[in-house]
Amino acid sequence: MNITWLEARDFRSYETLRFEPDEAVNVLVGDNGQGKTSVIEAIGYLGTTKSLRGVADEALIREGTSSAVIRGAFDGRASETVIECEIPMEGRRKILVNGKRPTRMRDVLTTVSMVAFLPDDLDLVKRGSAIRRGYLDDLAARLWPQAAAVQTDYDRALRQRNALLKQEGRATDSLTLDVWDERLARAGAQVLQHRRAVATNLQPHLEEAYLVVGGSGKLRWSYRSTWGSDGVRDNDDLAEAFMAALATRRGKELEIRSTTVGPHRDEPELMLDGRNARSMASQGEQRTTALALRIGSYRLIEEVRDQTPILLLDDVFSELDPSRAARVLDLMPTGQVFVTTAREDEVPIRGRRWSVRDGKVLP
Repeated sequence: MNITWLEARDFRSYETLRFEPDEAVNVLVGDNGQGKTSVIEAIGYLGTTKSLRGVADEALIREGTSSAVIRGAFDGRASETVIECEIPMEGRRKILVNGKRPTRMRDVLTTVSMVAFLPDDLDLVKRGSAIRRGYLDDLAARLWPQAAAVQTDYDRALRQRNALLKQEGRATDSLTLDVWDERLARAGAQVLQHRRAVATNLQPHLEEAYLVVGGSGKLRWSYRSTWGSDGVRDNDDLAEAFMAALATRRGKELEIRSTTVGPHRDEPELMLDGRNARSMASQGEQRTTALALRIGSYRLIEEVRDQTPILLLDDVFSELDPSRAARVLDLMPTGQVFVTTAREDEVPIRGRRWSVRDGKVLP
């Protein structure tokens, strides 16, 4: 998978941008604040339909303008796909795939294979469970189109059930709540199945990546459910376990007017040699764990989809010593790579160099 050209208007610091990258390695060199990360983020937005840094769409629009536009062409195995995004300061954004609105926004996720390494990746280890739930769900959506559909169904059922509880409280009609319980349980069981499938398929890549980059240690997932699903494998049995948990908690949920059990409350954790990496690993071990997560996702996407993802490396090498940086690159199959750096000598990889300054990308 390659991006063959990128255009942007009023995106971040760029009034206009036209970039035709090399199909192999592209190193974007420039001082801080010159627009290196904005190039990475434009590519990432086209492939994920959201900011890689998790900022609101409005923050991506150049100051003093009313909208931003990003366009790019992605060359896969069989054909080229052109994706266009218009991000307005007010109103709904507009996304086109080959000139047409996609039937489902999630289709973009399975059109573009992409993995990004960011300075904030340490949050995957150090922050709360929500960010790790998001990692598993995002990777599932990239691997299997139906996973994104199930996540949408679960989120919709959860919003509707919570809205009913918030509005009615103890006066909530039990038959209506039963309907939402069933919908939530059916979708929730599938969400958990997809998370388990990601964790299982990711495990060998995760272990290898941590061992190669870190030198020693065994890294694995630990998934603690909030609804009695541990050890249950059949989808129908999972749904029944979820409904039973909802029935047990109904009195409390009517009182507090919120859904307290389900995949949205589960706690996936990363264990390093049996220790919780979030609370007991050193800073260096946590950073290696974050790298292993991204390397593992890169290799799993390539394995499942039989396509080498585009690799985005935003200021990654400044945090790594030369030997560890070399080991990271050894685990990556050959494909299109984008690297940002303020110091060219920090990047242990050959490729085409681009100078980024004053809102321009120059060869």
